[in-house]
Amino acid sequence: MRDMPWRRAIIKVLADAKEPLHYSEIAQRILDNGLRQQGGATPAATVAATISMYMQSELARVDRGVYTLVSELPPQTMRPDSGKPATGAEAPPTASSGGDVEETGFLNAFGMFWRRDEVDWDQRGQALLGAQLKAAQPINFAEQVGVYILYAGDRVIYVGRSTEPRLGPRLWDHTRDRLTGRWDRFSWFGVRAVADDGSLGFVPTGNFAVEMLVATMEALLIEGLEPPQNRRRGDGFNATEFIQTTDPQVERRRAQQFFQRLTAGDS
Repeated sequence: MRDMPWRRAIIKVLADAKEPLHYSEIAQRILDNGLRQQGGATPAATVAATISMYMQSELARVDRGVYTLVSELPPQTMRPDSGKPATGAEAPPTASSGGDVEETGFLNAFGMFWRRDEVDWDQRGQALLGAQLKAAQPINFAEQVGVYILYAGDRVIYVGRSTEPRLGPRLWDHTRDRLTGRWDRFSWFGVRAVADDGSLGFVPTGNFAVEMLVATMEALLIEGLEPPQNRRRGDGFNATEFIQTTDPQVERRRAQQFFQRLTAGDS
């Protein structure tokens, strides 16, 4: 079965749903329904780009990232978005084509509560596979740069960072060091974006050092989570800590309540 063009697949999903859907949900239904076998590495971003480039006259945005067919709107309803109908043949859209994809800031990708036993550590951390959506093309995040958290069950035990070595080899190290028997899951937060072909983009550059950014991210997590296996505070964490002071009104109220209990006991 040939892949349905993205534009036709989007229309079919929304027509069948008869309700507004977020572009990531549209992408997931396209894959679930077998409308496309080739979804690429970033199908949600592809759907958002297709809508932005080719479907302004056919779809209406009802909320951020949420669309419905214009034909499904009540007759008196004005389209939230206006624009001239796109012309020309549909070209393969890309995640960088604009659209309604949310800005991510410094962090471009992350994974939550991945299982240690789902990784083949015999490859020495050369493969950490994940997908944007179920049935989407798997992406290898072994060369990701950022910070990570190790868990024992639901308890945080360690926070670390990966610049050199990268994420996969760094986690592999923890299968052989003092932490090896202490963790079974991990989360990670990376600064390298995912390209349309599933490869990882460049490490961000600019008016900051990515090593300092990652070190600061690590330090914030260590300070906030206080994992027991971190033996020291994060490198480069030089901010001054402020200890909470009780509001005088709260202290006065507590004193009054204590006095009231004393006098009630004497009566």
